Amino acid sequence: MKPQTIGRALGIGLRVAGRMAGQRVAASAQAAASQPAAPAGPSAEQGRANVRATGQVAGKATRGVAAGVGGFLRPFQRVGGILWLEVTGVFFFLPVVVFGPVLWKTRLSWAHGPDHRTFVITAAIVVLFLYLSVSSFWRARKR
Repeated sequence: MKPQTIGRALGIGLRVAGRMAGQRVAASAQAAASQPAAPAGPSAEQGRANVRATGQVAGKATRGVAAGVGGFLRPFQRVGGILWLEVTGVFFFLPVVVFGPVLWKTRLSWAHGPDHRTFVITAAIVVLFLYLSVSSFWRARKR
């Protein structure tokens, strides 16, 4: 992603989140102002209704903030996935680096020799982890 695209996505996400939060705050303030004043002794039903209305306003505001934060973090999801695949590829490459010299030392015993078993096991480990490392970088490149 180009830096201009990331900046544009972040700016748009922040503006949308700010606008949504402002609308939720204005709506809750308007709802609070439009409710009639409670009599001196509010009944239990009125109290439950007030609690329910307050909870609904808070729930709507929470959903709005969550949607704004989700929109803000959406560009980072792709970048984070690519970074995760690249870091995983590096960690998968570490056994290749560790077992590579052992494979090279035992290369002459590949068919029938004193280190045949070591060569075969080391070759299997190197091939497996090399495949995992390369495929991880390949997937990161595709994204």
